[in-house]
Amino acid sequence: MTRRPRLATQTMLSQVVIIAVLAGAGFLLVAGLLRRELEWQFEQRALGVAQAVAEHPGLGDAVRTGRPDPAGAVEAYAEQVRQRTGALFVVVTDSNGVRFSHPDRGQIGRRVSTDPSEPLAGREVANLEVGTLGLSARGKVPLYDSAGAIVGEVSVGIDANEVTGRLDDLLPLAELFTVLALVLGGLGAAGLAARLKRSTLGLEPTDLADLLREQVAVMEGIGEGVLAVDAAGRVSVCNAEASRILGGTPARSADLPAEARELLVADDLVGTLRVVGDRVVRVTRRPVTRAGRDLGVVLTLRDRTDLDELSRELEATRALTDALRAQSHEYTNRLHTLTGLLQLGRAEEASAYLTELSAESIGGGQLGDAYLDGLLTAKAAVASEAGVVLELGDDSWVPGRVTAPLDVITVVGNLVDNAIRAAAGGPRRPARVAVSLLAAGADLHVYVADSGPGVPAERAADVFRAGWTTNEEVDRPHGLGLSLARQTARNHGGDVTLSTASGPHGGAVFLAVLPGVLRPDPGLAWRPGAAEEAPVRVGEAPVRAGEAPVRVGEAPSRAGEASASAAERRVVG
Repeated sequence: MTRRPRLATQTMLSQVVIIAVLAGAGFLLVAGLLRRELEWQFEQRALGVAQAVAEHPGLGDAVRTGRPDPAGAVEAYAEQVRQRTGALFVVVTDSNGVRFSHPDRGQIGRRVSTDPSEPLAGREVANLEVGTLGLSARGKVPLYDSAGAIVGEVSVGIDANEVTGRLDDLLPLAELFTVLALVLGGLGAAGLAARLKRSTLGLEPTDLADLLREQVAVMEGIGEGVLAVDAAGRVSVCNAEASRILGGTPARSADLPAEARELLVADDLVGTLRVVGDRVVRVTRRPVTRAGRDLGVVLTLRDRTDLDELSRELEATRALTDALRAQSHEYTNRLHTLTGLLQLGRAEEASAYLTELSAESIGGGQLGDAYLDGLLTAKAAVASEAGVVLELGDDSWVPGRVTAPLDVITVVGNLVDNAIRAAAGGPRRPARVAVSLLAAGADLHVYVADSGPGVPAERAADVFRAGWTTNEEVDRPHGLGLSLARQTARNHGGDVTLSTASGPHGGAVFLAVLPGVLRPDPGLAWRPGAAEEAPVRVGEAPVRAGEAPVRVGEAPSRAGEASASAAERRVVG
């Protein structure tokens, strides 16, 4: 099987052929135009000589009154002019076209071989004709006598070989230009072929077509998003999965979400979890180079949002399991104590003991939702194992059911987990975490403070950036909790903010607002005795047992401020 030339070779050969054809056609055109111009010039030269001869005094009268004579005055004058001008012939005729002069004296007295009617009619003629002396450029003019009557014609011819000779003198320049154009065109074609080869990375059209088909098959066949951006910032590849994750197909890197633009310039991203928009994505970033040339960056994006939701559900279940495990020994001891009291017949002491145990839920009747109560109970057990005291603020009050438990647990759980880790690693003892939960109609306000070292002032703007963390453990990914909590809150139209970065007596304080995540329950109205008798300030008004710190439907603007400061006071102790 004959191997076809490579694309670069085909391109160069095609261009050389085209340049050669154009240069050849140009040369022929120039040669033709140049010959025609020379013929015209020689015709005009012959015509000028003929006019000068016809103007000679007495020539017309000599023709009118005389007879053709090879030794006559007319022949002698005509021959003198011919020799002086280098013309092929100078012929003078009478009104009948009979020659009075000719280089071949044997032709004198004979009629001219070409038609004399035009000059005899008073018109000048310049053309290229064949006569007895061959092809020549001719000029013919009428010959007038002294009375102004046409008595004959004067015909002057210049040998056509002179035209050819002059053309041969000029054409070498045109030939040299044509050859130079071919050489330069060939070099340009070779340079263009080399550039084409570099631009296609040495691949042939069939290879490029195969690569395109394979790319489409692979890009759309895998379950990962692939985004490729070239060195100029143009998006060169974006498959359907990447477009779905990014919320649309971008044309340039500037069109990408801010989180995705940060990924393009990040370093060492291999299977790292990041929040992009409202999606949790596992990202791998790889720069692409070929032959030392920077071709851009390729991001592979795997959507882990659904898996993350399942993980959060599993984590919530695991938290409850950990709480049960942490409390199992303590409850066993309490049951043994209760059994001993009953066996001793001390029923009143046993009843009081049961009453005390039933009141030990961390919610203390302030939380009407089982999800929140169970989550905080589990987190209290986890905090206890870490040597941290988790407290629910007395000003907390949630008389309703959570309508989006997974999102609420995500926000509250992440804030509490971060606070427990910060307090456990902080210098203050006892280590404390204070949580306040307040309802305002269907909105939930969350305040979490810890006794840890706080957030450095210069890094306060980074706490919500995906991947940023103060945790030095390397065996598991960190830096997603606060970013995920904020994104979850914003999906509901709320937000998570850092109220206090650090202080002399306490660590960081985070505030979260989750609009529309509660459904008020009329059966959970505030009842006297539901809270302790100790007064708690909500806003600026003291609240005692039987008074609702925040009523359903009321905006907790001042209550929120008081809860935040109350949380800080509890941490300080």
